[in-house]
Amino acid sequence: MKSQSGIPSSKVARATRFAGTGAKVGANYLKYYAKKALNPDTDRSELNKANAEDIYKTLSALKGSALKMAQMLASDKNLLPTEYFEAFRQSQYKAPPLSGPLIAQVFNKTVGKSPQEIFDVFEPEAVNAASIGQVHRAWKDGKAYAVKIQYPGVADSIKSDLKLVKPFALRLMNMKEADIKPYFDEVEAKLQEEADYLLEIEQSMALTEACRGIEGMVFPHYYPEWSSEKVIVMDWIEGQALVEWVDGDHDSETRNALGQKMWDFYEYQMHELRWLHADPHPGNFLVTPDNKLAVIDFGCTKKVPEDFYHAYFAMLDSSNLSNDEVMEKNLQRLDILQEQSGPEEKLFFIDSFRRLSGLLRKPFDTEYFDFGDDAYFKEINALGESLGKDPRSRKYGSARGSRHTIYVNRTYFGLFNILNRIGASVLTGEGYVQAID
Repeated sequence: MKSQSGIPSSKVARATRFAGTGAKVGANYLKYYAKKALNPDTDRSELNKANAEDIYKTLSALKGSALKMAQMLASDKNLLPTEYFEAFRQSQYKAPPLSGPLIAQVFNKTVGKSPQEIFDVFEPEAVNAASIGQVHRAWKDGKAYAVKIQYPGVADSIKSDLKLVKPFALRLMNMKEADIKPYFDEVEAKLQEEADYLLEIEQSMALTEACRGIEGMVFPHYYPEWSSEKVIVMDWIEGQALVEWVDGDHDSETRNALGQKMWDFYEYQMHELRWLHADPHPGNFLVTPDNKLAVIDFGCTKKVPEDFYHAYFAMLDSSNLSNDEVMEKNLQRLDILQEQSGPEEKLFFIDSFRRLSGLLRKPFDTEYFDFGDDAYFKEINALGESLGKDPRSRKYGSARGSRHTIYVNRTYFGLFNILNRIGASVLTGEGYVQAID
């Protein structure tokens, strides 16, 4: 893949690039309506594909928070039109890298030495490029290392990028700006954390140490002495990117075993650590030659408050779903209902979340659950569309709930979708979902 020679870094330059994309999207709409006037049967998919490609090209060129938003939107294939999902999913593992000399400058400036002064061999071409940084391979004393280097200007452009991306996101998700402000604030805070590589090293070392006992999992060792606020050095792990592995020829036993590792990894984090790897997309995982699951990026994590944890899982407890009083109490604990909410409002949200929770807890209702069955995900998507179109959703405001739900929900929906792409049937049972009050 051809590398970029630079990134627009100033607010004006980045805003100008967005404005240019907006003009292209507008032109695509004009072409579409002109064709539709001549042929009423013209398919909208051509318009979606053109817009998705134009938007993704811009996000890829800008990188940083702009590209990260595309990555987040691509975590659920039911969230976006198919054409947008297919374009945006490239952000998980196929973003164009920056040129070697430019990225080496970041290393030199923040580490205080050039890569060649530390390593015997440093490959100038990136082996992987994502939203916030790219990875190079290096060797020292015969040992291979992965060197993740942050793109220049990423940390400084987070707030302005989100302002630029917001209109696209609002239109794609069909939501009002006022409804999602608290959640964009949470996303901004998490992106600031992801841009702090010293924090990522600290979190990575703590979480990998806590999770090393999980069978079938592999984690890299980190090297703070060679790292900085813009550079992370870790062990190189041989393996195939999960996003590519899922499309390979693997039997059901192999797929189920890998899916079980993924499930156990997240169950342990949630229920034992209350601390999540909150970016479950396939680009953050490798499958080793002996079919172990390697986690190679802990940039985005979420600590789950104890009171939120209990309220969240109380909503998945089957014994609570039939009790309106208990449902109301738990919805208040999750900031979905307020004490002053009226009777009709309460009934609407109690009924909506009863139906939603009933679907989301299905994996826990049987000993094994087949995440490869697309019917389950279509059912979730259909319910989401139905609730979104209900006039009461707009009347009462469609975006509600604790800010903690953003990354906890993202984690579970991301996990479910990865398991779907793996095609895994997983031992779930009742697990930790029990009466919690």
